[in-house]
Amino acid sequence: CGDGERSPAACGFGGEPADQEDGRLRGWRTLSSVTIRGTAGTLLIVAGVTAVSWWSFVTARAAYVRWAHVRTLPAEAVGTPRAGAPIGLLEIPRLGLTSIVVEGDDPASLRVAAGHLPDTPFPWESGNSAVAGHRDTDFAPLEGIGPGDIVHFATADRRLDYVVRATRIVEPTDISVLAATDQPMLTLITCDPFRY
Repeated sequence: CGDGERSPAACGFGGEPADQEDGRLRGWRTLSSVTIRGTAGTLLIVAGVTAVSWWSFVTARAAYVRWAHVRTLPAEAVGTPRAGAPIGLLEIPRLGLTSIVVEGDDPASLRVAAGHLPDTPFPWESGNSAVAGHRDTDFAPLEGIGPGDIVHFATADRRLDYVVRATRIVEPTDISVLAATDQPMLTLITCDPFRY
């Protein structure tokens, strides 16, 4: 095998002498493991490129939505806006948080902005209005929020100011934070912990 004394058919792929039948069997195993590794490597590269491309598309789309809507704040909605339609701008100056708020808490809406929960009043209406956002995008700064922080919610018609009274961590099934109130209230919802 390489020394010229034996034919290549009499050698295994490992360079050890072997009879022809054994060499074919060993060669087939070696060839198939190389083929499987090559195919798996190619699939991993394709999956990685696809994931990065998707992430880039979603990030670029979210940035465009924010840019387009920050330039022109929407008027206060009359009736029910369609899912994903912008309804205002949320700001918490001390935290540097600025986020467009869209109607809806579905995955498509929350990918591009914070979302108003449709079964709660709008921020300009009386009652407990709830806005949700992802902890690793729009609402990442909420990790540092505390009592006394000022929260602004703006539309083309006006700016509403809120003062944070308290923060709470609740179980996902605890919807008591969405309870109706007589007074205007804004509840911000995100996941915890912020670092995972």
